[in-house]
Amino acid sequence: MKKYLNWDFLMTRYPAFFPLILLITSVVINLALQPNMFDPETLNGNMRVFLPLILLAIGQAIVLIGGGIDISVGGTVSIVNTILATRVGLEGTPELMWKYVFISLAVGLLAGAINGFFIAYLRLQPIITTYATSFLYAGFALFILPNPGGGIPQEIAKIYRTTTPLGIPIGFYVIAVMLLIWVYVSSTRYGKFLFAVGGKADAAYETAVPVNLVKFSTYIISGFMAALAGITITLLAGSGNAEIGGPMTLNAITAAVIGGCAMSGGIGGVAGPVMGAITLSLIQNIISFANINTWWETLVKASIIVAALAAPGIINLFQRRKA
Repeated sequence: MKKYLNWDFLMTRYPAFFPLILLITSVVINLALQPNMFDPETLNGNMRVFLPLILLAIGQAIVLIGGGIDISVGGTVSIVNTILATRVGLEGTPELMWKYVFISLAVGLLAGAINGFFIAYLRLQPIITTYATSFLYAGFALFILPNPGGGIPQEIAKIYRTTTPLGIPIGFYVIAVMLLIWVYVSSTRYGKFLFAVGGKADAAYETAVPVNLVKFSTYIISGFMAALAGITITLLAGSGNAEIGGPMTLNAITAAVIGGCAMSGGIGGVAGPVMGAITLSLIQNIISFANINTWWETLVKASIIVAALAAPGIINLFQRRKA
């Protein structure tokens, strides 16, 4: 029974346990400050704002589980946003929008493939490689759209903002699909390979696991999810900004880590990062509703994040001292 009270065991066996506690806490506090939080209109508004970060965190989680990290996702989001805003335009048709949605997804796959090739096959360090490509992608986004502007047809953006099948925000459907895909994938051979590569790549290689291919695939998935995030944030904003994805990168990594994905690889899942992304977004709401001075907003948010990340280690430290 004692081992079940050990945080190391809980976070390894049940990586979504701690983010669930954080999510419940943040929901309770947010509800106290925003009593209408669960009203259909408010809930839909929150979920469409949360969804881009949720998608980005899921992609980051796959990379982290595989033993890597992707700092370039924000640049990919920006590229997709600027492509849609400049190529579709306010007078664009639904057909044109769909065309560039598919092109955007292809761009995300290409961005992920570039990262994956350098990391998996040329054996470059993930953090250095994706740090470099983050500037490359961000620069390309600025080349496409030097100044904020452009946009997409309002009737198209309105679909994302108002669609609630059966009265449920579309964001919940997207999350449900992602979780179902993860449940299936994690039970397949690929899923087992993913955890093996992230846990100990050398040992995985010795057991005939295609290490390079698995690593390569994680960046492909991350690029694809970043493209989806770019599409949703464009539908949300309705306009283009080459710097829109920049702040999302560290938030996505933080959400994945809060969600139980170890930076060392081989541990984690998708449910935790989803809850981590929602928690981070709720923290932003809490700061806003609490009327905290703008000068203190970044410090308060950072302190909450650091406390959330450090809590499991601190709890384990106290448990070891008691033992």
